[in-house]
Amino acid sequence: MTGHGRILALDLGKKRIGMAISDELGITAQGIPTLERRNKRTDFAVLSALVREKNIQRIVLGLPLRMSGEEGTQADWVRGFAEELKGHVDVPIELRDERWTSKQAERVLMGSGIRNEDRKPAIDRISAVILLQDFLDSRPRQ
Repeated sequence: MTGHGRILALDLGKKRIGMAISDELGITAQGIPTLERRNKRTDFAVLSALVREKNIQRIVLGLPLRMSGEEGTQADWVRGFAEELKGHVDVPIELRDERWTSKQAERVLMGSGIRNEDRKPAIDRISAVILLQDFLDSRPRQ
């Protein structure tokens, strides 16, 4: 599948959706502006437009698991969002364990000089980048 389109990663939150997109070859992940959520209709409209405009071929959605690896209410909520999103985009949506992405993102930002009020959207975006890079790195190279 290399060279045929980009992959979009989403770090879904109640207030924001952190986003990252791969290059055309599916090798690197870059953060794109965080989506400030208003309502599902707007979220789905923005995401479906992004899928069309950026030639997205797959969406990777972070699945928040408990540290034990079990699913809880947050995971149920993300699965519900994924099911609804499928009605708005015509690309596969894959759920991926995101247990460590926020912690990794916080470590990346420590000492970065980013003001506290700017840190949360940055954490969401970096979490999406980490999620996507992990996904890209786990795929076999062709």
